[in-house]
Amino acid sequence: MTESATALELDSTDYRLLDLLQQDAAVSNQELAQRAHVSPATCLRRVKRLVELGVIEKRVALLSPEKLGAGLSAIVEITLDRQGAEHLAAFEQRAVAAPEVQQCWRVSPGPDFVLVLQVADMAAYHALVQRLFTQDANVRNVKSFFSVHRAKFAPQLALPRG
Repeated sequence: MTESATALELDSTDYRLLDLLQQDAAVSNQELAQRAHVSPATCLRRVKRLVELGVIEKRVALLSPEKLGAGLSAIVEITLDRQGAEHLAAFEQRAVAAPEVQQCWRVSPGPDFVLVLQVADMAAYHALVQRLFTQDANVRNVKSFFSVHRAKFAPQLALPRG
């Protein structure tokens, strides 16, 4: 049984732990407990509960695209010709399977999907376009925006303070 975000009973300690983990998920339980002003046992129990509730979905390392040869970012709007549930699901399945697709959003109104892509260069972008969009007879329109400067990239959520 999963609880909705509004039904979860989170207190200030939970929010403090979540805030600290958003800053550095690699910190040890001992250090996290110290920073959150709780005992290590309490910290471990609380974090385990937050994972079980699905509040913490995943812990990952954020990598530098430029240092790893994936320096071209694109935001792409996709409009499909047919928007039946099966057509939307089929495109979504193909998009999320592509490792270059970092984010896939089904949106409304406007285009059917907005994708965030990270690729090495324009040649890699064109190869992805050919593979993912051009060969799909149901893709009617593709509109791409290329990043010229990343001013902020912060996947953290703003949490209530208490």
